Amino acid sequence: MTSQRFAARHRRAMAAAGAVGAGLLVLSACDKPTPLATITVGRSTVNSEATCYNDGDALKPSSLQGCLKDKDAKSIKVDPDETVRFGVDPEIADKGWTILMNGQPLTDASKKTYRTVPGSVFFNQQYGATGSATTVTILSGGNSKAYGLWSFKLKKDS
Repeated sequence: MTSQRFAARHRRAMAAAGAVGAGLLVLSACDKPTPLATITVGRSTVNSEATCYNDGDALKPSSLQGCLKDKDAKSIKVDPDETVRFGVDPEIADKGWTILMNGQPLTDASKKTYRTVPGSVFFNQQYGATGSATTVTILSGGNSKAYGLWSFKLKKDS
């Protein structure tokens, strides 16, 4: 009789765990993650989902300025002598993407998934840098339509 009670309890516990797991799976399906953008400097890497994204549809132009002011942007230290590597998911690259520095275009649009920029650029006044930190944004899309923005804070590490 004891082994039957144990088996019944075990079945109920497994059924409850299965129900919780199924519920979490359903909830996670509701919140589809955005494509990722990644920055690598030396051995350090940081990646982020979009600051603004509309499931692959164009963003409203009125929302872009607010998106550029992301205060929670992930940060990475950059030695000016290092190369900064930018990587984007193919979904971003397919629509073309540009690197913005402090809201201004730093590069031409590209459909590659990977680009490099010398670290010194991000702290050079000639390119609009001020101080020891720079906001870098990856803009998916072109002049007429923006599909997403991914922002990062680059901090000078000398």
